[in-house]
Amino acid sequence: MAAEGHAPSAGEYITHHLQHLQKNFSFESVKQKDIVDFSLFNLDSVFFSVVLGALGCFLLWRAARKATSGVPGRFQAAVEILSEMVENQAKGVIHNAKSRKLVSPLALTVFVWIFLMNAMDMLPVDLIPAIWHSAGPALGFKDYMRVVPTADLSTTLGLSTSVLLICFFYNIKIKGLGGWGHELISAPFGAHPALWPFNFAMQVIEFVAKTVSHGMRLFGNMFAGELVFMLIALMGGAFAMTATGIGLAIGHIIAGTVWTLFHILVITLQAFIFMMLTLIYIGQAHDAH
Repeated sequence: MAAEGHAPSAGEYITHHLQHLQKNFSFESVKQKDIVDFSLFNLDSVFFSVVLGALGCFLLWRAARKATSGVPGRFQAAVEILSEMVENQAKGVIHNAKSRKLVSPLALTVFVWIFLMNAMDMLPVDLIPAIWHSAGPALGFKDYMRVVPTADLSTTLGLSTSVLLICFFYNIKIKGLGGWGHELISAPFGAHPALWPFNFAMQVIEFVAKTVSHGMRLFGNMFAGELVFMLIALMGGAFAMTATGIGLAIGHIIAGTVWTLFHILVITLQAFIFMMLTLIYIGQAHDAH
């Protein structure tokens, strides 16, 4: 918050809300200075990711445990529709039935988990940070708290890197270590020894590009959505502080409502896109060049 006791400016407000609760591996409060810094982690992103992941698994487990062969309830029907949708998408991309026994539940889990993390953006911007403003410093933590894990690049790149490792696993499992190694140096230009360095370089570039774009796409959309919600909140804040300009209050309500309704589509679509790219990349690991 503003250091001198005055109300924060718009820039200070946004800067504060974009700062993570960061810790080093000695659990000391630190602040990231470089674009890439592996000496620290964002505690808020880790906490909400783990909690929402556990919640998603619990909901899916509860649906499976309560499933009946009769007329399903609304919750069971929703999970069945979602599961069938994911399975149909998996069948269209991954033709190995044995692989789908693992990949389909994985894709379903990815969709639910990312949807829940994205949905945190629907909470009022200052709700949880305001609670943390009182509780955090009292517990010895910095007064920073961001609640949308997918608006954190470390979270989305962590997810996309996990997908990359799964692709490596299936490349080796389906093609064998030797077969995949041969593919790395013989595709896409051919198996002539003079082309091996170029083939390998192209393969590395492809894996890196897919992984980075996979994570950046989700991060970019969710970061932009979070930023728009902050700007809308500033409209209401400006009206509350000045008690003038009724247009700000009306604009705040209209813009907030419209953007919230639109954002329901965004958070669902981004979860679906990430899930589909996961299936596509794993499917490509099954295909021989």
